[in-house]
Parts: sequence; structure tokens; C-alpha cells
Amino acid sequence: MSMLSFTDRNLKVFFRDRLSVFFSLLSVFITIGMYVLFLGDMMQRNVGETPGARFVADSWIMAGLLAMVAVTASMGALGTMVEDRSKKLLRDFRASPLKRSTLVGGYMLGALVVGLVLSLLTFVLGQLYIVAYGGEFLSLANSFRVLSIMILNVASSTAMMIFMVSFFSSTNAYGAAASVLGALIGFLTGIYVPIGILPTGVQYAVKLFPPSHGAALFRQVMMEDALAQAFAGAPADVLTRFNLGMGVVFEYGSFTADTITHVAFLLGSAVVFFALAVWNLTRKA
Repeated sequence: MSMLSFTDRNLKVFFRDRLSVFFSLLSVFITIGMYVLFLGDMMQRNVGETPGARFVADSWIMAGLLAMVAVTASMGALGTMVEDRSKKLLRDFRASPLKRSTLVGGYMLGALVVGLVLSLLTFVLGQLYIVAYGGEFLSLANSFRVLSIMILNVASSTAMMIFMVSFFSSTNAYGAAASVLGALIGFLTGIYVPIGILPTGVQYAVKLFPPSHGAALFRQVMMEDALAQAFAGAPADVLTRFNLGMGVVFEYGSFTADTITHVAFLLGSAVVFFALAVWNLTRKA
């Protein structure tokens, strides 16, 4: 069995379990529900009574959801690895000609595919939601930019999640960890509470969480046209304060993170966590 064959097996196991797919998207559904009930009104008040305020608010929340789903989807897909370990199936795999690197790579690649598929689904649904409430579809060029960010963000999130999941051998422990992460992910990506109103120490913690950098990149692209409409004619410092407060732009003291900073952070975290995961999994295999 090759790595691709093992990846295909893992994907079939995941998508066959519709409940697993649902729970991978549960945090997204909860966030959308919260947004419809009260987060949307709060966001529009932050923007102000200006044309395009709803467009800004919807684009902001949907960009954050893209960062969120990469984490929850990849962790959901990696439940297959925990289940294989708890059922001692890994011992059977190791008794076959499969190399340890093939096993690890198959789990990683499967989670990456799941993360991309569910991220694409979220993006399409998000665009339809934005347009349904008076916004506009992203241009083709910006859609490709979002796709590029999506690949990078999913790779980083998958690496982080497989390293975390590599410590679990019990489905109960894994389920508890997934529940806790699902509850926290909205705060860690600055969706439930805008980063600007958090204490300084908490803000730095959020800015060190890799998916938050993905969220910032998504917001910069997806909110570009909406911000241009809503803040047309406004002083530059008003837009600057808004971007900092809403996590569109990250500032570390006197240093303002640019696109290269966010990309470097995501790439660096992907490499580091993948390396740590491979080391931990091959050590335990």
C-alpha cells in the first residue's frame, strides 16, 4: 500500500461517517448562528451607520470562519488516527510492509485534503451569504488570493493539529480535547470578541496563534472592497484604528505585520509542527 492509497483509505473512513463531518463544521454553524442572533448587530455598530456596514460585517465574520474551519476540519479528520490507535489497528499496519513515514504522511495528507474541501465549502457558502445580504462576490483575482491563503492556512492548521493529536491514544480524551478546542477557537481567531477589546496580554496570545494570521490575511482580501465602500472619504486614521481593533491588521508594539510577516508565520509554524508531529508519531509507532 502506498501513501496515496493509505490517504484514500483515511478519507473514505472520514467521509463515510457523516456525524464526524458534521461535528467538524459544528463550530462554523454555531458561529453563524451567534452572528445572526447578536454578533452581526455588534459588528455593524463597530462599523457605524454608513453604507456598506453590513457588507463589512459579513465579510469580516466569513473571513474568520475560513480560519476556524481549517482547524476544526483537520482535527476531525485526524480522529481516524486516534481511532486506529485505540483499536490497535496501527499494530496491524506496522506489521505490513508500510513504512512509518508512509503511515504518518497518509494521516497528514488526508487531514490536509479534508481541511481544504471543507474550507472551500465554507468559502462558497460564505460568499452566497454575503451576496444574499446585499454584499458582492469577490473578484476572480481576489478569489484566487483567498485560495492561496487557504492552502497555506490549512497546511499550518493541519500541522498544528496532527502534533496535538499525536499525543492521544484514547478516543474519549480526543473527543474532550476536540470539544474544548471547538469552544475556544472562536476566541483564538478573534471572531467572538474583536481582538482590540481584549487585554494586551491576551491580544499577544491571539497574535501568536497561527490560524489568527490566516484570519488576518483572509480579512485583508475579503474586506478590501467592503472597507473601501464603508470608509470612503473617512480619515485614514479612522480606518487604521478599525483595522487594528478588528484584527484585520496586527501590530506588535511599533511593528505592524505585513503580508510577508503573516505568510512567514504560517509557513514557519507548518514546518515546525509537521517536523514535531513526524518525530512524535514515528517515535511512538
